[in-house]
Amino acid sequence: MKILISNDDGYLAPGIVALAEALRPIAEIMVVAPDSNRSGSSNSLTLDRPLSVYRAENGFYFVNGTPSDCVHIALTGALAFKPDLVVSGINQGQNMGDDTLYSGTVAAATEGFLFGVPAIAFSQVDKGWAHLDTAARVAREIVEHGLPALPKPYLLNVNIPNLPYASLRGKCATRLGKRHQSEPVIRAQDPHGREIYWIGPAGKEKDAAEGTDFNAVANGRVSITPLRIDLTHSAQLDLLKKELQ
Repeated sequence: MKILISNDDGYLAPGIVALAEALRPIAEIMVVAPDSNRSGSSNSLTLDRPLSVYRAENGFYFVNGTPSDCVHIALTGALAFKPDLVVSGINQGQNMGDDTLYSGTVAAATEGFLFGVPAIAFSQVDKGWAHLDTAARVAREIVEHGLPALPKPYLLNVNIPNLPYASLRGKCATRLGKRHQSEPVIRAQDPHGREIYWIGPAGKEKDAAEGTDFNAVANGRVSITPLRIDLTHSAQLDLLKKELQ
């Protein structure tokens, strides 16, 4: 098996190092990740300047661009082969509910999916890297399982509680929950007295019912959510067709 690994926390992040170490014994891996933290970059591609690819001492490649840039470059030029799987992470912090729209971790996996390659995004629920060994072990289990029942390509979003492995209560298939709106922006001043704004923290869960990713991790389970890219609102499409007749 050949696996392309990326993330949004940067090529030096403990999460991507742990993921690479977990998958190296079972696959031929190549790591192409951003040169720095690009969290919240979503699916953006850098089109206003050229990008550079460098190789670190540990063999990882890093790019002065976004997670999507990294996977795009790897699949269209840097790799001499098409990988069997693209994995992203392990992210420091959850990517659940509405977060998936902003997540660079999910975006890296999505870019692989758009190229027809099965892809999985892995995230730890809480920041701080506690029990990262658990997350790496879970990631390897999911990759080794292969998910043969799913048609390819698939796009999965996996969130892993920061718990000892023995304390996990299994894995479950989930749907995305939903958050309330984000907290208000944080106003501040720069050293020159100009007003600046920090984006506020994410809101609390609005839909954390049974069957959602929020509910799963709150109960000590690994959440696995299949994602799709088609944003077409089918019901409104039918209404619009009638409106335009």
